[in-house]
Amino acid sequence: MTVSSSHKAKGGDDLPLAISLSGVSKTFGAVRANDDISLTVQSGCIHGIVGENGAGKSTLVSILYGFYQADQGEIAVDGKPVHIRSTYDAIAVGIGMVHQHFMLVPPFSVLENIILGHEIKAGARNLKEAKAQARDELIALSETYGLTVDLDARVEDLSVGLQQRVEILKALYRGARILILDEPTGVLTPQETVQLIEVLKSHRDQGVTVLLITHKLREIMAITDHVSVMRGGKMVDHLATATTSPEELAQLMVGRKVLVNANYHDATPAGVQMQVSDLTLTGASGMPLLRGISFDLKAGEILGVAGVSGNGQSELLEVLSGITAPTQGQVTIGSTVISPEAGLSPRDIKALGVAHVPEDRHAMGMVLPFTAAESAALGYEDQPALGTSMWFRPAAIEDHCASLMRDYDIRPGNPKLKSNLFSGGNQQKLVLAREMSAAPRILLVGQPTRGVDIGAIEFIHQQLIDMRDQGCAILLISVELDEILSLSDRVMVMNAGQSMGIVNKADANAQSIGLMMAGVQ
Repeated sequence: MTVSSSHKAKGGDDLPLAISLSGVSKTFGAVRANDDISLTVQSGCIHGIVGENGAGKSTLVSILYGFYQADQGEIAVDGKPVHIRSTYDAIAVGIGMVHQHFMLVPPFSVLENIILGHEIKAGARNLKEAKAQARDELIALSETYGLTVDLDARVEDLSVGLQQRVEILKALYRGARILILDEPTGVLTPQETVQLIEVLKSHRDQGVTVLLITHKLREIMAITDHVSVMRGGKMVDHLATATTSPEELAQLMVGRKVLVNANYHDATPAGVQMQVSDLTLTGASGMPLLRGISFDLKAGEILGVAGVSGNGQSELLEVLSGITAPTQGQVTIGSTVISPEAGLSPRDIKALGVAHVPEDRHAMGMVLPFTAAESAALGYEDQPALGTSMWFRPAAIEDHCASLMRDYDIRPGNPKLKSNLFSGGNQQKLVLAREMSAAPRILLVGQPTRGVDIGAIEFIHQQLIDMRDQGCAILLISVELDEILSLSDRVMVMNAGQSMGIVNKADANAQSIGLMMAGVQ
């Protein structure tokens, strides 16, 4: 089904379709990632594709950009059938892609990054002439599309938002008329996100077609003209954005009604459970990673930590959980003081009633070759109910895991299945279930919904609210600002390893928090 858009590009309905897919399928082993996909994208519009993890979105755009080849089906670009066997083929027919993780060389200048691999164009006799030619072309492109950036700046010195501009300029320089963006705002501040939206609208107004892959329904509603929904490898609906809502899109993605926003209600904080004073951490290179962090964490509250990824949040979690010893300052839990002179191991800190959900479930949350039952017991294998060792009471460990699977809707519900055979979302729920079920006094949780489907996000958010209401003190670290604002009673913002301040929920909004994330006190 194709719908008309509220936005009309120059040329309107006279323009051929930018992209047309018919009967596209792709199978990996026993998994049918794309199943008979048909999709039309109008020229000069912004078209969103949404779906849960594993719905097939990334496979579909990877086929369009030549990373994969479809097993069957047809692709047309600008109304003409094409065979895309590589990224070179995609670029040749005018498709460019900005990846979630940027493909830039940090020490190179902006200009050098953009022309890399396409150094000599027609008319240039040598690299010097080619660079001068490219500079003139890029200045014109940046003025046309509102992509101002210093062409002589080193990429490593640019903010993430400016690096993204470089990626978009690179695609346009290579002739892209169709621009695919994969989760483009995952590492941006709210202000940078607003700037990106304006840039993409400018592209659309200049006739560029934008295909936007994102899990953020608010952005879909704010920027797209059309949206297509995928579920289980199939395309389930195509809608004009103006005619739908986040609630309808979420229901189409999951197949049932979903609570889009957390069911928040005011907290009733009690006594201080953790006190952090002047916490400082210096890296192996001598660079400060944490700079004098201080805060109190109270029973019955969620203290959210906001910030663009890489600003010290990971290091804060590692110090508080006992993985890394601080260089200076102290952490007080009950009557126990943790300092450079009196460090505690993760096991010692766990014994104080602190549970830790790490940011990276694969690196720190589970052992992938272990069974689900073994992963569900990690760190708790000496509990009396499980035995004095994982290997002493395997039946008890499997029963414990089966109970967690029922309570936390972990699928498939097989404790004997290897951990690496579960989807990312179910792996995350397994780690959360292990830590939450221990009834901790303090819960340190990093990126709780990273890689998790929207239906599971609803469940995880409710579990966090319920734990808070039962008196648990929760420190929540997330790069998803909507998640922080939905769940937190107070918000601490980090930038360059330091706290930019703590804001009460009533005073917290995306604009003010975004400025603090950017380093404005």
